[in-house]
Amino acid sequence: MALTYSTAIANARLDVVETTIGTSPILRIRTGSMPATVATASAGTVLASCTLPSDWMAAASSRSKAKSGTWEDTSADNTGTAAHFEIVASDGTTVGMRGTVTATGGGGDMTVDNVSFAAAQAFSITSFTITAAN
Repeated sequence: MALTYSTAIANARLDVVETTIGTSPILRIRTGSMPATVATASAGTVLASCTLPSDWMAAASSRSKAKSGTWEDTSADNTGTAAHFEIVASDGTTVGMRGTVTATGGGGDMTVDNVSFAAAQAFSITSFTITAAN
């Protein structure tokens, strides 16, 4: 039988994500296939990276938690097609989460304004929300 949780518990579980990863983490957009787990070494070329705002996620509400503030960079690092992302603690090495990247409307875990990155191009994250699955 599947477990179910109250909305308060689901929201608390979501808020722990931001607390555990910490303030001002680093977002990296990468090419290629996403590694199977966060414990697996990073893969693909880093197309872009930026430090996220100190308070990078809004408080969880109604079983979801959305990005907070502006997630963007004025200059991508490399040229290529975005396929996955990782959010890394501010130490630059501890991966907290990974997911897929698509263009807006593409259904990825994170959406960007354009998945075709060119070195020195500006980019922005248009949508990122995590939800509580029971």
